[in-house]
Amino acid sequence: MHTSLSLAVTVAVLALCASGVAAESPPDAPPTVAVVTGKVVQAMDAGPYTYVEIDVGGKKIWAAAPRAQIAVGATVTTGPGGMLMKNFASKTLDRTFDEIYFVGSLQAPGAESAAPAALPTPLAAHRVNGSSTKSIGDLVGIEAPEGGHTVAELYANKGELAGKSVTVRGRVVKFTAAVMGKNWIHIQDGSSETTDLTVTTAAVAKLGDTVVASGVLVVDRDFGAGYRYDIIIEDATVSVE
Repeated sequence: MHTSLSLAVTVAVLALCASGVAAESPPDAPPTVAVVTGKVVQAMDAGPYTYVEIDVGGKKIWAAAPRAQIAVGATVTTGPGGMLMKNFASKTLDRTFDEIYFVGSLQAPGAESAAPAALPTPLAAHRVNGSSTKSIGDLVGIEAPEGGHTVAELYANKGELAGKSVTVRGRVVKFTAAVMGKNWIHIQDGSSETTDLTVTTAAVAKLGDTVVASGVLVVDRDFGAGYRYDIIIEDATVSVE
C-alpha cells in the first residue's frame, strides 16, 4: 500500500534532485525518489504514458507513468522507485522536460491505471542483458581488440573491471535509437552462447555492423521496473569497422 512521504522528507528529496545531481551524474547512481504525493496541475497523455505536473508542498515536479485516467486537481501518489531523467525530450509531445520522473504508477481516487504489466519507463525495448539474444550474422572471427576484452571476459571479470575503462568488439544484434537521449546497442562476439552486452552511446550503428566500443564498465545498473543490467557500458565511444 502506497504511503506519502512527510513534507519535510519530500522537500529534502526534491532539493537533492534539483541541486545536488549534475546532468552528467554517475551512471551507477541514478537519482531516485520513493513515493511522492501532491495535487495535479497539468495532465496529458502521450503514447502509452500519462504525463502529470504535480504540486508537492509548493514545489512542482513532472512525472510520467503507464497511461491512467488522471484529472487536473486530483491528488495523486506516485509508485515507488521513480527514476529522474534530465533534459528528457518527448517527440510525441514535442517538448523537452528539464526534469521528469518515470514511475511505476500514478494512484488517484477513482483513477483507472494501465495494467500492471505495462512498462513504466522508456526502456520498454530493452531486456536485462545476460539473457539470450538471437545473433545477427556469423560471429566467427570476431576477436577482442588489442588491449581489450571479449564479452565473456567482461562478465567473468566484472568485479575487477567495474568502474574501469574497457574496450570490446562485437556485432550489433539490436539497435534502438533515442531512448532517454541515448542510442542503445546490443552486441555479441561469439565468446558466449547465452549473453550479449548492452552499450549506450551517441553513435549510430545498424544490425550486422561490427563495432568497437570503449567506455566505463558499470556493474549492476538498475533502471527500475525490472530493467537491471549485470553489466553495461554507458556513454561509450563506438566506431563501426
